[in-house]
Amino acid sequence: MDIQEVIKQQVTTHPVVVYMKGTPQFPQCGFSGNVIRILNALGVKDIFSVNILQDDEIRKGIIEYANWPTVPQVWINGEFIGGSDITTEMYQSGELQQLLAKISK
Repeated sequence: MDIQEVIKQQVTTHPVVVYMKGTPQFPQCGFSGNVIRILNALGVKDIFSVNILQDDEIRKGIIEYANWPTVPQVWINGEFIGGSDITTEMYQSGELQQLLAKISK
């Protein structure tokens, strides 16, 4: 399967997806850790995470797929949300909570 198809399947079949450096249990950069802290603070239990440090093809593919040059990348219900800064801004404004409330259970 083409890497773009793999990524499309990941972001469309999981309600919350984070492409990050490391894992939710052990983030390997401060930005990835920040995104996980925010999602944990909002009670998100089912985070599908992809450690881009373990797969160079995914690392390059997600940057192309999202047309976004950095990670972490947060996807909710198949929609690209953004990185750490945008996730933080959306959390502070309450917009992230509204998006997460719409997750299909």
